[in-house]
Amino acid sequence: MNNKTAVVIGGGLAGVEAAKQLSKKGIKVTLYEMKPKKFSPAHKSEKLAELVCSNSLKAERVGSAAGLLKAEMRLFGSVCLEAADKAKVPAGGALAVDRDIFSQEITNAVESDKNITLVREEITEIPKDSVVIIAAGPLMSDGLAEEVGKLCGRDFLSFYDAAAPIVTADSIDMENAFTQSRYDRGGEDDYINCPLDKAQYEEFYEELINAESAELHSFDKRKDVYEGCMPIEVLASRGKDAMRYGPLKPVGLTNPKTGHRPWANLQLRKENKDGTMYNLVGFQTNLKFPEQKRVFSMFPALKNAEFVRYGVMHRNTFLNSPGLLSYDFSMKKEPRIYFAGQISGVEGYMESASSGILAGYNAARRILGEEPILLPKITMLGALSQYISDESVKHFQPMGAAFGIIDPLPERIKDKKERYEKLAQRSLDYFKNIEL
Repeated sequence: MNNKTAVVIGGGLAGVEAAKQLSKKGIKVTLYEMKPKKFSPAHKSEKLAELVCSNSLKAERVGSAAGLLKAEMRLFGSVCLEAADKAKVPAGGALAVDRDIFSQEITNAVESDKNITLVREEITEIPKDSVVIIAAGPLMSDGLAEEVGKLCGRDFLSFYDAAAPIVTADSIDMENAFTQSRYDRGGEDDYINCPLDKAQYEEFYEELINAESAELHSFDKRKDVYEGCMPIEVLASRGKDAMRYGPLKPVGLTNPKTGHRPWANLQLRKENKDGTMYNLVGFQTNLKFPEQKRVFSMFPALKNAEFVRYGVMHRNTFLNSPGLLSYDFSMKKEPRIYFAGQISGVEGYMESASSGILAGYNAARRILGEEPILLPKITMLGALSQYISDESVKHFQPMGAAFGIIDPLPERIKDKKERYEKLAQRSLDYFKNIEL
């Protein structure tokens, strides 16, 4: 095994972060990405780090779980967050990006790195003579999936994910919409709100639950749906008011045309910097395309909506990581092989990127003959890495950033905001005292 080289499979968020961490330590990296020679069912762009679901990277505020994770990632020099800062679009308290600019910035950063060789071809066998990071994503090719399945045995699992539709800005009927961020957080025009009164909502609900879904691909015949990205029609089937406690919740909003809170409300978020496209927040779906047009146009604000992209549903895969991976994201039975991204058992864009950071950082340390870094559970990165490797977790499901997995404070603080801010500060104070 060459001590100064490594292979990274997959050019998504996790793969590019892993490659950049290795490069920073002077390791020569071969990064394999099968696009554009081959695309997964959900990917369309030739660029690296393509965002296929939402364009939001969640909250920026450090006193939130998502914000703390990003603050920790910045300490490692996250290439994804550097790109996000350049591709940012208004989204209230969230960090949302123009997808094309975001991916292009990351592609440029990788292609210009002298320590990284980007190879555009599909990998169907796991290299046997080097340190390897498998970051092929939840939509890896069938050939590689078969190899990973052999490597991991029956611990290779799958679930479903879904993407939301996108509409053009000028096709939104603003006479039946209003601009406001929930609880007036962020700019007033960060979101376009599409309200429904009670009668409109009940009519929409009936049409939605009776709408026709698209046929799944042959490899997507299982019916398990991951809770974190549930199709809106599946949520609606759980009860008439389920959507009003989810993506159609009206809390924190006042319709200026009525002076009252809507009965239900759909928010639209900018999809690009120019504000020419908006995505339907929380409306991941697997309805047939004509059904999406018919049912979603029942919102008065969307009665003439032009759909740039319809929602799609696709397969995701993840490992039963507690039985397979160590806290540094290496395999317990074969430590030269690492996993990163959603397949490793983290859930979310930034969580996937963060796992790539840790896998790449630790793989570099292994190559250089150093011990891997074990971040404590007072940090978000440490809590996530220890959760996915905790053998006491018997019914494993992917985990996103959450304060619930971080070690609690020694003192009891009732106020949630204050408690979260102190948890975040404790984490950042820890990083001040270590050398990365």
